Amino acid sequence: MIINCIDIMDGQAVQLVGGKDKALDAGDPQEWATRFGPMGEVAVVDLDAALSQGDNSALIESLCSQARCRVGGGIRSVEAAKRWLDAGATRVVLGTAARPDVLSQLPRDRVIAALDAIEGEVVVEGWRTKTGQRIEDRMRELRPYVGGFLVTFVEREGRMGGIDLDRVRELVAAAAGAELTVAGGITSADEIAELDRMGVDAQVGMAIYTGALDWLDAFAAPLKTDRPDGLWATVVCDPYERALGLCWSDASSLRKAIETRRGVYRSRKRGEWVKGETSGATQRLLRVDVDCDRDALRFVVEQKAPGFCHQDTGSCWGPLTGLPSLAERLRSRVQDAPEGSYTKKLIQDPDMLRSKLLEEAAELAEAKTPEEVAWEAADVVYFAWVALARAGVSLDAVQSELERRTRLTTRRSERTKENVA
Repeated sequence: MIINCIDIMDGQAVQLVGGKDKALDAGDPQEWATRFGPMGEVAVVDLDAALSQGDNSALIESLCSQARCRVGGGIRSVEAAKRWLDAGATRVVLGTAARPDVLSQLPRDRVIAALDAIEGEVVVEGWRTKTGQRIEDRMRELRPYVGGFLVTFVEREGRMGGIDLDRVRELVAAAAGAELTVAGGITSADEIAELDRMGVDAQVGMAIYTGALDWLDAFAAPLKTDRPDGLWATVVCDPYERALGLCWSDASSLRKAIETRRGVYRSRKRGEWVKGETSGATQRLLRVDVDCDRDALRFVVEQKAPGFCHQDTGSCWGPLTGLPSLAERLRSRVQDAPEGSYTKKLIQDPDMLRSKLLEEAAELAEAKTPEEVAWEAADVVYFAWVALARAGVSLDAVQSELERRTRLTTRRSERTKENVA
């Protein structure tokens, strides 16, 4: 698949030729992150930090909250890598600091070793210093410590002369199962499709920014189908990844869906259609995922009432269930709670709500049997949800915060010490 790249210098998205000469100023990085965000990870590179001439940390932190970003450029210590992982980077990309003593202290699956090379020789420090090592040698050395490699062919970078596919095949063998992303010279959707067939991601910059390669054609390049009508099965899900229904997509509908951030599909009978255009049950498209076989899509959407199905249910399998549905039902009850009801009293009396939260949490702490724990936990969840509804906070926000915490690399005790200091 394509990994769209945002190289940043002086707060702007830029493209360099050979890592040296600025060939293009592409404008606001946040606009590009908005455009690329629904299509997977975005590679964000701080060129100023890589060249030791300042940094763009504040800007890149905002990009990490906007899209799924793998962050690189000037990350030369364990502490710097952890800061980016804690700031929301899905992965960090280390070049100069890609050494066993540094990598061994980081979560392997969230680290990519950047092997920038000129004519096969690895270079570091913003591509200015030769190491005397071949790419394959560095791969063998670093393979136990990283989840993947990013190989940039510096002599091709920014020149749009195409990529050496035979050379990439050699590197696939050297990677020995580790993820491999390549950059430098990629110019066509056909190249991206061929790289994907090898199991390699294509990191692309110059060709996208100049318009030589259409960014949506690049995203769709690896997709395939064995259907006579050429359609791709599209599973539609809500933000909790609960299936709402099955639709179909083609290149045109996929393009319009991503460009407009709406649920746009291809009907096998009626042609292209926009979900909710007549019923009002519209969708805001959050993300498009491609399955492992490249023949099915998943649209993650925010679905407006009354729901996805034409029978006015949440999904084509009936009403949605699970904790999100229970939380939404409670939120509706809180909003419509009649005067004098217990829920209304909790909403109107914050001291009463606080007292119940403390009481139920204590009872959960004392519960012994599985049945008691389940019962008391349900009480805690209920009162916690009332607190959320009272503050206008969604369960989705809680889920996002929990997911953020699972990505933290600094232990709670260490963060507490830092805050105290």
